[in-house]
Amino acid sequence: MKKEKIKKTEETVIPEEAADIREFSYQLKIPRERVAVLIGKKGEIKKQVEAATKTKLNIDSKEGDVEVAGEDALQLYTAKEIVRAIGRGFNPDIAMILLKGDYGFDIISINDYAKTPNDAERLKGRVIGQEGKSRRTIEELTECNISVYGKTISIIGQFENMTLARRAIELLLAGSSHAHVFRLLEHGRKELKRRTLESA
Repeated sequence: MKKEKIKKTEETVIPEEAADIREFSYQLKIPRERVAVLIGKKGEIKKQVEAATKTKLNIDSKEGDVEVAGEDALQLYTAKEIVRAIGRGFNPDIAMILLKGDYGFDIISINDYAKTPNDAERLKGRVIGQEGKSRRTIEELTECNISVYGKTISIIGQFENMTLARRAIELLLAGSSHAHVFRLLEHGRKELKRRTLESA
């Protein structure tokens, strides 16, 4: 009786740690005029974001399309928020504050409150104020950074402060007086400080 020849095939063994590595990515679009800011001189801002978040940014300069890829979901999310913040008018130095765990980024659409393009410009003016006074006051009272860019108003700050800033901006967009909004901010700031002291 003939013995059957058993052909052995060589198996490729993938190390366990390599098998667990998965790359995730986000597809974003930013205004084309903000692409140069995201890349930076000689690509330094792009490299800085990549190094700080252990991600890779693939940027289409002509279209404003940005792919953010990485292996760590939290780092990837942070990189995405930094890219969005730069896209919404923030200076890269301010956008990089988002590397801190207790800071967040929020966007308010002016179109949610405006009925016409003229209305949108008027509302932007209400938030900015004469010579930027209104925006500066909100920033000082909430310790947040605010960017009014295009059809959006964006906020970077600690989460509790950011909630307060968003409320103030929404009230101004809805027609509340500056005096009323600033009084509410003063009260909200005192409340936050009181809670911080109590929990210390």
